[in-house]
Amino acid sequence: MEQEQPVRRSRRKKKKFRLRGIVFLMFIAILAIGAYAFMQFQSGHKLAEENSELPTIAFDGDPENKDFENILVLGVDARGDEISRTDTMMLVSHNKKTDEVKVTSFMRDIYATIPGYQSYKLNTAYYLGVKETGKVEDGVALLADTIRSMFGVEIQHFAMIDFKSFEKLVDVAAPNGVEIDVEKAMSKHIGVTLTPGVQQLNGKELLGYARFRADNEGDFGRVRRQQQVMSALKEEVVSVSAIPKYPKLAGAAQGYIQTDLTVGDQIKMATSVAMNGGAGVERLTLPVKGSYSFASYPHAGSVIEMNLEQNKQALSEFLSQPLD
Repeated sequence: MEQEQPVRRSRRKKKKFRLRGIVFLMFIAILAIGAYAFMQFQSGHKLAEENSELPTIAFDGDPENKDFENILVLGVDARGDEISRTDTMMLVSHNKKTDEVKVTSFMRDIYATIPGYQSYKLNTAYYLGVKETGKVEDGVALLADTIRSMFGVEIQHFAMIDFKSFEKLVDVAAPNGVEIDVEKAMSKHIGVTLTPGVQQLNGKELLGYARFRADNEGDFGRVRRQQQVMSALKEEVVSVSAIPKYPKLAGAAQGYIQTDLTVGDQIKMATSVAMNGGAGVERLTLPVKGSYSFASYPHAGSVIEMNLEQNKQALSEFLSQPLD
């Protein structure tokens, strides 16, 4: 028994030594990762220095939900406090339990009831809010309130990007381009010339593809292509191989995207989706087929009038979320 005690003590010492060694290595790894992330963030931020003066926009979002997170994503043709209309309006829904991502696109010509104003096209809500006070946050708030009041959907956060910044951010996120199957020759009013076939599109080309509407599909085709672009970008960004780029991408985003989401929230969400498989993006366009007609009003021009209840039902079923 007396001989066993030194042996046991020796084993315990070895175990303690190994445990301390593992803890030490983990500590060094955490420091290294933190240093790498900081350097990458700084590298990305330098890429966006020309846009680093983007003002912070406050957003009165709905309370956090343990099951899902809805982000209103807006594309505008001008930045800062310039008055513009929202060319792109999407609700990106992240299911926190399954990490599924769903994208709902709202047609910009929807004849919408805008709180405090007469009815106009949906994309006019942002314009009216900015025009009233000169503040971008009021444009975002008015558009969000319009969508909430019409469809009863929660909106926790927002993200807004102008088209020049979109081009630059795509080139940071996907320096080798984004794979898109271009279905037809495109050049009219988009600033680039695209030929049919599977191609790796850079930021400028990808934006041109998303904005093309000089065909029989018109705005419906453009919205479909915008959703296709969002899906392709999501696949590019949330792949496990892309995770090391997140700090750099988040740093660059500070100069290109206006949002109420913190850098940490952005990286956390992207990493969660990537690590859990990054399932494909489901897409919906409102109004749904068979639920709308076209009309024209002197103050609003050509609009889309829709069956609101039918579209609320479609949205509720698509998101699997309760709507007010």
